[in-house]
Amino acid sequence: MRNIAVIGTGYVGLVSGTCFSDIGNRVVCCDIDSMKIDMLKKGVVPIYEPGLEEVVQRNIKAGRLSFSTDIPVAIQEADIIYIAVGTPMTITGGADLRYVTSVAKTIGENMNGYKVIVNKSTVPVGTGRMVERLIREHLGDPSLEFDVVSNPEFLREGSALADCMNMERAVIGATSDRAAQIIAELHQPFNTEIMITDLESAEMIKYAANCFLATKISYINAIANICEQVGADVTEVAKGIGMDSRIGSRFLQAGIGYGGSCFPKDTHALVHLAESVGYDFKLLKSVIAANDAQKLVVVDKLMQVLGDLKGRTIAVLGLAFKPNTNDMRDAPSLQIVPALLRKEAQLRCYDPIAISEAKVHFGERVTYTSDVEECLLNADAALILTEWDQVKKLDLGKVKKLMAAPIIVDGRNCFPLRQVREAGFIYHSIGRPEVNLDEN
Repeated sequence: MRNIAVIGTGYVGLVSGTCFSDIGNRVVCCDIDSMKIDMLKKGVVPIYEPGLEEVVQRNIKAGRLSFSTDIPVAIQEADIIYIAVGTPMTITGGADLRYVTSVAKTIGENMNGYKVIVNKSTVPVGTGRMVERLIREHLGDPSLEFDVVSNPEFLREGSALADCMNMERAVIGATSDRAAQIIAELHQPFNTEIMITDLESAEMIKYAANCFLATKISYINAIANICEQVGADVTEVAKGIGMDSRIGSRFLQAGIGYGGSCFPKDTHALVHLAESVGYDFKLLKSVIAANDAQKLVVVDKLMQVLGDLKGRTIAVLGLAFKPNTNDMRDAPSLQIVPALLRKEAQLRCYDPIAISEAKVHFGERVTYTSDVEECLLNADAALILTEWDQVKKLDLGKVKKLMAAPIIVDGRNCFPLRQVREAGFIYHSIGRPEVNLDEN
């Protein structure tokens, strides 16, 4: 059993700390936000992540998981210290490392013996060396030993708990064999493939992986736009190319682009990193531009069907950037909803869990509901932005009776074309043939 301090209780820190406690370690998760820590002490999780609250409560009860704002004490009592604070995007596109540097200084000031300091936050190449330098500069006793490790996370919001407990791989970039083995042993109960490498390579792996996946998404969306012009079906195209083992089928679902806390930030950060070393990363810049443009494709499709949107009631189905999360960071809805409001559409917005987050962005300019049928009632068209199960499992026959007109613009390709055709809908999706009433 290891004594672990996790500094930062966002998605990464809270999920990682909880999972480390669940495999038998003593973990304290720390944050400067006292309100958040008070909630967590009561077993109340401030983020929506399926199954997480139950595991948190179980490990609190077992005495393996605790929460604190006393970061110095947590540092002193820990063998392993995870840095899991936010690294938001700066105005220039780089990663804001102010929280990482603050934690590194605090660690140095409170070191009382050998520690392994692990960067779990997504950080640019070179951050591990910077953390090492800052800790060393702030050591009260220069003779104290420590090592720095990069152990990037690969968690998907909405399935983060399962991803951590059943992780595909653990990448460990270390400054010493001793530290690498400590972190490797920590991950053994997860039955994962462990890769040990150098500090800089581990930092680069995280960015390279996310940006490659973002590239796949923008690529299939570009193919989808061509498919619409030539009469092909992008779902069939994606299936065909996904059967090639060199390509694979994942991240080939056409739609309205990627969002969330990782891909937008990480693609910009890698472009910024490339520029800092004199490389013009034109490919990744094109990925970002394609993704930005893709989000507004559904607005054009609505106008194609309805013409002037002024005064039209549009049922917006889904506001979070993906299902099973309340995260609105870089959600396509953040661009699409304002675009529709500028065209003076009347918006009724549905999301099962992200309404409070959406209100921060849209205020009272739209009507909110957590009842999908209420959202659809008397709507002139439905616009699907998030593929919630509640949306994918809708009874289209009932939907048609609820709506003022049988029109669906689907940004997530939730329904088979045959199904909407037989139900009597005008249905425009992404990269697939249109379904119009004269075909029914």
